[in-house]
Amino acid sequence: MDKEKQLQEELVWNAGYRMNESLRMIKICLDQLSEKAIWKKPNESANSIGNLILHLCGNITQYGIASIQNLEDNRKRDEEFSTTSGYSKAELIQKLSDTIDEAKRAFYEASLEELLRKRSVQGFHFSGVANIIHVTEHLSYHTGQIALWTKLLNNQDLGFYDGVNLNAKNE
Repeated sequence: MDKEKQLQEELVWNAGYRMNESLRMIKICLDQLSEKAIWKKPNESANSIGNLILHLCGNITQYGIASIQNLEDNRKRDEEFSTTSGYSKAELIQKLSDTIDEAKRAFYEASLEELLRKRSVQGFHFSGVANIIHVTEHLSYHTGQIALWTKLLNNQDLGFYDGVNLNAKNE
């Protein structure tokens, strides 16, 4: 296997791993919250967990699926934030899981040329590689917000790494 293909596979695998980790953490949060709590906002300038999940689905679809697969951009961003109900916890997590799976497929199926091609997304000029990085870090960013809001609502540790020695030193 040539170095370019190896690097491409390494990038895509690690992005997928990080996306799966964020999904795992979001599931843990939702499991600890009531149906009502997922639509609660900490204040008027913040978003509910439900809004954040809808926003993640819109962003991942726009950057990670439509852009990389050269599909029409049908995102309705304002609706991601104006929705106040209509999805259960199970529906939200399934929607996010399906969106992440579709994005990972788009990443794996993209040619090296497509990953290097520059394109305009949301007014920014990025390559496919930059879109993969954006999707991964944006998902992680909002996962942190969901985790913090869950901790504030429940006043307890989320147990993301129960059973893992996080004090282990590098080898």
